[in-house]
Amino acid sequence: MQTKLAIEGGGEAATVSSNAHPTLTRIRLWDLPTRVFHWSLVVAVLTAFITGQIGGSWMAVHAKAGLAIIGLVVFRLVWGVVGSTHARFLNFVPTPSKIKAYIKGQWQGVGHNPLGALSVFALLVLLAVQAGTGLFSNDDIDFSGPLSALVDSALSNRLTGIHVLLSNGLIGLVALHLVAIVFYVRFKKDNLVKPMLTGWKEVSSGTSATQGGLMAFILALLIALAVVYGANGAGLL
Repeated sequence: MQTKLAIEGGGEAATVSSNAHPTLTRIRLWDLPTRVFHWSLVVAVLTAFITGQIGGSWMAVHAKAGLAIIGLVVFRLVWGVVGSTHARFLNFVPTPSKIKAYIKGQWQGVGHNPLGALSVFALLVLLAVQAGTGLFSNDDIDFSGPLSALVDSALSNRLTGIHVLLSNGLIGLVALHLVAIVFYVRFKKDNLVKPMLTGWKEVSSGTSATQGGLMAFILALLIALAVVYGANGAGLL
């Protein structure tokens, strides 16, 4: 904002700049199910990675972590349709026009920005494939995925190879996610972690999340539990 001030002793005016801080509004950005999903996924992925590296008897824990990841991903997919405003995929799907506007610095919105949305979708797809291939994998010693008996050994071995290969891509994507968080905090002065902890964020414009609710949560939870039940081999073998 620029303000004109009269110079003492003369008829001219000088223009000086004063930076006025925009009025911020505190909105409810992330609902509780979204936040619980996020941090539960962090724990499940970290557990799966560590136990997969250790191997041996820890593979039983690795398998359980994989089932948890499947359940969490399915829950998020359903919640992305029936959940609250800013958690719904349609509200942050990264269209070419949105990406172009963001790159030019013209994007206005709350929640996931277009590039962040690309990361979210990529992570969900990669985790779904990664955990899905793990259901049919084996380690040629004493571990077999809960659905490995449904395929022959050759296919199981191929899926195991894909499962191992994708783990490297997952590590890279997670690392990129962490770098982006640090970049936003340091250079854009935008703390992305705090809203995912508290659910609230101060924004220059935007409205609090609506929709979702108990019935939507129960629906997403029941579908996720049903998929985990089937992925564990119950009723199939």
